[in-house]
Amino acid sequence: MRDRRARRLAPWLAVVLVALLAGVSVGTALVVAGHLREDAVALSRLYAAVFAGLNDPEEGAELQALLGLAEEVKGTGIPLVLTDGTGRVAATANLPFEAELDDPRVREYARRLDRQNPPLMNELGGTVHFGPVPFREQLLVLALLQAATLVCMVLVGRYAYRNAMASQRDRLWVAMAREAAHQMGTPLTSLEGWIEQVRSRPSPPAGLADHLAADAERLDRVAQRFERIGNEAKREPVGLGAVADRVAGYFRPRLPRHANPVVLTVQAAGSGPIVSGDPVLLEWALEALVKNAIDALQGRAGTITIEVGAQGEHGVVRVRDDGPGVSGEVRRRLFDPGVTTKERGWGIGLALTQRVVEDAHGGNLTLEVTETGASFLIELPLAEA
Repeated sequence: MRDRRARRLAPWLAVVLVALLAGVSVGTALVVAGHLREDAVALSRLYAAVFAGLNDPEEGAELQALLGLAEEVKGTGIPLVLTDGTGRVAATANLPFEAELDDPRVREYARRLDRQNPPLMNELGGTVHFGPVPFREQLLVLALLQAATLVCMVLVGRYAYRNAMASQRDRLWVAMAREAAHQMGTPLTSLEGWIEQVRSRPSPPAGLADHLAADAERLDRVAQRFERIGNEAKREPVGLGAVADRVAGYFRPRLPRHANPVVLTVQAAGSGPIVSGDPVLLEWALEALVKNAIDALQGRAGTITIEVGAQGEHGVVRVRDDGPGVSGEVRRRLFDPGVTTKERGWGIGLALTQRVVEDAHGGNLTLEVTETGASFLIELPLAEA
């Protein structure tokens, strides 16, 4: 409960932090602009006082102008220490402590100022030791506040990302569970149908044992598929034509035959071409495409075709149907987990197929552009001779 509340508050906290950072940034800009304006006013006042003193015909005006200039400099708040050519302290201004000119602390403070700013030499051989402007501390506080806000934003973003990933993993586990139930649903439903036929007839129908064995084998293969998740795919010679025949052979007896019949055909020259891969995973990928085509034809008659062949250095498998096709809006996100056009679907079949084909086997899965229906193309590297 607490974790869910934190997840809901995380976006709002991020918004507050962004607003705080924006406010601090604007405040910093305003503070800098204000001090620059004050510096311009102070420099203008200094220039005006010096110019007036130099042009005043009265005796002693220059001295008064210099004294006034010294007071204006003190008013800036910049710490200053003036030393003559012998290193003796001649004057000070804005020191953080009270001391006489010959106090050793003054010379030590001058050396400390030199570590902050390089000293200036005047024409008489003296040296000016000066420190930072007073409002630098204010800027430092604002910068620290900005840094703290950024750190908080990073922490909130990291927390939100971890929660999003956790939510995604939760959804994926739920989707995997639903996919497992979906995979097992077909053979279980088929088994129930065969059992009902056995109960309703005095003698079992012909081929019943084969159908029951096929459903039991499929349940075993489904279990093997989910055992392979997270493990490295096997590498052994796999005939794509044989995989297509096996998939079609399982689905044909379970397709609608009377109302809205669906016809499933395979176009392959033998059991090839041969690729190097995991037969269990490749069969899973092809079954997902065929099942997707069957679902697309739900409630209507149609045809599903599995074409197997070779193009250059790749074995190709194409699954085509004459259903309603895929809309442009869904096409862009078709292979993303959770994207589905079915009311009861979880949108993980095509995502798993793409992962099996591309990640586990270095192939390529694409939805081809067709005038009617949908056509999925699997391309896999051929096995070395």
